[in-house]
Amino acid sequence: MVHDIVVFSGSSHPGLAERICHNLSLDKGKVKLGKFSNGETSISVNESVREKDVYVVQSGCGHVNDNFMELLIILSACKTASAKRVTAVIPLFPYSRQPDIPYTKKGAPLVSKPKSEYTFESVPNTPRANSRNSNFESSSFETPQKEIQPSELIHQQPPPSFNLEQPTPKNHHHHPSRIPKIPETNQNSTSDGNTKPISINSGYKQWVAQAGTLVADLLTCAGADHIITMDLHDAQFQGFFDIPVDNLYSKPILQHYISSKIPNYQDAIIVSPDAGGAKRATAIADTLGMSFALIHKERRSHQSSRHPSNVNSNNELKSVALQPNLSSDSGFQITTVEKKLKYATTMLVGDVKGKECILIDDLVDTSYTITRAAKLLKDQGAKKVYALITHAIFSGDALKRVKASAIDKLIVTNSVPQEDHQKELGDALEVLDVSRIFGEAIRRIHNGESVSMLFDHGWP
Repeated sequence: MVHDIVVFSGSSHPGLAERICHNLSLDKGKVKLGKFSNGETSISVNESVREKDVYVVQSGCGHVNDNFMELLIILSACKTASAKRVTAVIPLFPYSRQPDIPYTKKGAPLVSKPKSEYTFESVPNTPRANSRNSNFESSSFETPQKEIQPSELIHQQPPPSFNLEQPTPKNHHHHPSRIPKIPETNQNSTSDGNTKPISINSGYKQWVAQAGTLVADLLTCAGADHIITMDLHDAQFQGFFDIPVDNLYSKPILQHYISSKIPNYQDAIIVSPDAGGAKRATAIADTLGMSFALIHKERRSHQSSRHPSNVNSNNELKSVALQPNLSSDSGFQITTVEKKLKYATTMLVGDVKGKECILIDDLVDTSYTITRAAKLLKDQGAKKVYALITHAIFSGDALKRVKASAIDKLIVTNSVPQEDHQKELGDALEVLDVSRIFGEAIRRIHNGESVSMLFDHGWP
């Protein structure tokens, strides 16, 4: 039993807040949540918080923006009401996994295939020349007539009087860079009417604004003195805050499930579905003394040489380059340039044939990565595939993809509500409770004790 502590719940996950209060032998704080007719959030705190330690439980799921604004208003209301300390308990932290590429409203990358064309294959189709997104504009070149002397080649940049136009794709569907590109202009001609080479670095590439600093500043300005969260997608996100952040781990819970629920678990293999989660998966594998495998995606370049004088039936442009040649009459020779075609290939590093595989990931939203990883494991001879997920959001058609995938058993935590997901997936989904970890973290922080024990041992 703890004293002078109040736990409020937002509207995102009231069930988790009730479990936390039960573990602390407390009644949930009285707060009235509502909305005005125009959609504005209405908050009314109905009990005194003066000189008390206040904890507000709100997960970053559901209507994320509405829930986040609700959290900010509750924090501000408690701080204004003279609370001694206000702590935001956010099991799934919002805006902590902003991708480097544009994405749709449901979170799927724009480079993904349309739903009607979705497959579980891990290797995307190689772009073809006849694709409407990979057609190239035609270009022409003129061989310079002036003879270049050897002594002039050293001092003359660029080469004199030639018209060279580099091929530029009409549309780009590869991952865009964060580096802004210089727009194309018509100011590429010299005083004598000749054209300079057009820069390949043309056009402006789309980029995604990172909201990490903004979210951290909003929480701090609203009155948060402390943040408690679990399995941040990027642990470095804590650096955006000027206040303490306790990033709890689901690792002890997942380890306990593996060792107690999976028969002969030491003969199974821990698998990371991507390179980003390798550190998390290897930590569990090392602790349990299990083997480890990694699914790795890399981008390679396929080179093809073409002669500039030929254009194929698909109107594919063959790029050319002019290089000094002292033996020719014009001083230059025309050589072909190898065109590099980038494509992605997915590889499994490790042997899974005839073994049970346990996929470990921190967050599943659209389920593209996890379902393709399961398909690859089954193709490589895996006997059974488990998937252990900390934050199972399952937005859009993710549940349908999971049901149709090669995943035999899905194990998630209740950091976000799972009631609807359980109705859809039935016995294929098992939910692990994290309320005891958060409850113990709150008790220890309130009493000024260390929470480092929870990182390794949890509170199962």
